[in-house]
Amino acid sequence: MSLTAAFFAIIRRDLLLAFRRRAEMANPLFFFVLVVTLFPLAVGAQPNLLQTMAPGVVWVSALLAALLSLDGMFRSDFEDGSLEQMLLSAQSLPVLVLGKVVAHWLVTGLPLLVIAPLLALFLGLPERAMPTLWLTLLLATPVLSLIGAIGVALTVGLRRGGMILSLLVLPLYVPVLIFASSAVDRAAGGLPVSAQINILLSMLLAAAVVTPLPTAAALRMSVN
Repeated sequence: MSLTAAFFAIIRRDLLLAFRRRAEMANPLFFFVLVVTLFPLAVGAQPNLLQTMAPGVVWVSALLAALLSLDGMFRSDFEDGSLEQMLLSAQSLPVLVLGKVVAHWLVTGLPLLVIAPLLALFLGLPERAMPTLWLTLLLATPVLSLIGAIGVALTVGLRRGGMILSLLVLPLYVPVLIFASSAVDRAAGGLPVSAQINILLSMLLAAAVVTPLPTAAALRMSVN
């Protein structure tokens, strides 16, 4: 099997497994919807306040939903022995890791692109900010999966690694949160957002190139 074929085989396998466990796949999306819809109940029906808070609320909810889904990226493979087979495979492990990250994003990040604009409208975010919101989600949610993969790889061998995973990953998520929410906030005010978008694009390209290598190394350490 060629390296490209192995890459797409990993994606196809993980998507099939995810659709067999639809409840687990839907949990992050339900969590995202629940957090965003509960916010107006907590702060009250104040349209101006909700509109001001909408970029931060949407992006914090998206970040937490992504964090909720991270632990399953390698956990099932570790438990059933598939991860050891990946490590023993003749194929490049970083490429296989990248395939698993892509599959994770397709299952958890892609649905956010569909539902987030609807919830942002619910919070009163202006329509002119919707393209920027969608673009920030498109650029930044893969970064969350790529960065999170390193933390998952380091904690996959621990029985209760969820708390450690959060402590490892959340500080690295802060720059993504700052620039993504800032872009949406500026778009809502009619201000240019090219700087924030370029920074998010740079983060995505850098993460796609850099993170598969330390993730693969961390998986070898965790399994051995």
